[in-house]
Amino acid sequence: MRAAIEAARAGLNVAVVTKIYPVRSHSVAAQGGINAALKETDSWEAHMFDTIKGSDYLGDQDAIEALCKEAPSDIMELERMGAIFSRDAHGHIAQRPFGGAGYPRTCYLADRTGHSLLHVMFEQLMKHGIYVYDEWHVVKLVAEDNISKGVIAIELSTGKLHRLHSKATIIATGGYGRVYKTTTNALSSTGDGMALALNAGVDLMDMEFVQFHPTVLPRTGILMTEGARGEGGFLLNSKGERFMEKYAPKVKELASRDVVSRAEQTEIEEGRGVNGCVLLDLRHLGAKKINERLSQIKDLAINFSGVNPIEEPVPVKPGAHYSMGGIATDNDGGTKVTGLFAAGEAACVSVHGANRLGGNSLLETIVFGRRAGLKAAQFCKDAKLYPFPDRFLKDASQEVAVIYERENGESIFKIRNEMNDAMEAHCGIFRDRDRLTKGYDKIKELKERFKKVSLTDKNDNYNNELLHIFEVGQMLDISEAILVGAINRQESRGSHYRRDFPKRDDENWLKHTLIYKDGEEFKIRYRDVRVTKFKPEERKY
Repeated sequence: MRAAIEAARAGLNVAVVTKIYPVRSHSVAAQGGINAALKETDSWEAHMFDTIKGSDYLGDQDAIEALCKEAPSDIMELERMGAIFSRDAHGHIAQRPFGGAGYPRTCYLADRTGHSLLHVMFEQLMKHGIYVYDEWHVVKLVAEDNISKGVIAIELSTGKLHRLHSKATIIATGGYGRVYKTTTNALSSTGDGMALALNAGVDLMDMEFVQFHPTVLPRTGILMTEGARGEGGFLLNSKGERFMEKYAPKVKELASRDVVSRAEQTEIEEGRGVNGCVLLDLRHLGAKKINERLSQIKDLAINFSGVNPIEEPVPVKPGAHYSMGGIATDNDGGTKVTGLFAAGEAACVSVHGANRLGGNSLLETIVFGRRAGLKAAQFCKDAKLYPFPDRFLKDASQEVAVIYERENGESIFKIRNEMNDAMEAHCGIFRDRDRLTKGYDKIKELKERFKKVSLTDKNDNYNNELLHIFEVGQMLDISEAILVGAINRQESRGSHYRRDFPKRDDENWLKHTLIYKDGEEFKIRYRDVRVTKFKPEERKY
């Protein structure tokens, strides 16, 4: 939406295509906040250093500089648009500490920040008269001779396929958390844009780096914001020990998410967990503070775990949360396909490297959404509108027809469940070659079975089973890309921890993984990380 607004401001004819209603986008679940160096005692350089250190030095430093330099002005613009933020005693935007940050720079609205910003963006979408193709699912990016010409999308209410012809296309479809069994992500977070780009000839970058959030509710995967620890919450094991003192003695619970997640998993595996969890203790914060600043997670804990955090600790565990990897782009969202751009979690600029800091994801959507929208607008002013090739619509229609006509094939739901189990078991927080290879073999098996998938529901209107088929096909490609990158990266860095290669190896692996398709085969190439101001050093928390 931020990209669409910027393109509309430049005078372009803009539309948003979305498989769900815009305010149901998963950004609505972002609780903790959005980062910016607003205070005189803070600086964009300090924000930049924290982000680079948090990335385990895999982030491209020129992109990170742009993110941190432009953050304050983008926050001010959000406020002018109507975004509401919590306030400090002086009436300024309140900021809380977050993991991996050397200064409290996370702006927030209680624990509902994403909800607030998403609705502001939607208001701006309406203000600028941007047309929304609501509940339309893109099934194919149309790119010919390395030039983007639009998309093919299915209108879910009718089952009809449509051509959407454009000079430029921006992918802003978010992450792929649903490839895992336990995830904070919404049901719609199925990596659609990444897989579509991969199949259109674009590289995916750093897909092996999957962030696990340390505090999610068991069974549901619902997020307990990092803001809970930012406000002073503790993590306890079954012995009542504040165990992060052992793993990150200086910052404890506010170490980077990869450090905290590994610490929790170690406590659980070594027998100091509580029914496969650790405990998030907020009781010492008091009812007033919890009700003012953490009211949503209080309600979520009560409703989904039966635990009131004012009275007792909440059982939590790590869960798949965020994709540091994505569509390889330049600093303005451009890809190797002319006229095709990407922004947000679907893209990999790369500002997060091997591990994202909390509060930087909402910021990335705003900064690089704006940049991608502006660059796409500039591109369109001089670009030609190429003819839309008819064969793409014919091919898409044929693919859908084959699925409808197939009888007694594979169940898409069984394939999806087996994929979730395989990724959870073989490509989680702790990895090794044997485990990753078993996961890879399973995904390859599922991809063969997917070719025989069939429908039990043959209706055209709102056929959710057909939508699941599109999504699972894309998630299988995403899963393979993650596993291929993880098997080949023989080091531990950020969220990618190899027990058979437990050390970070800057000499051989200070480089980005680029995955592309050659026919049906996934291939890898690498490119160097752009280092400008801060040389790699050991991360200490």
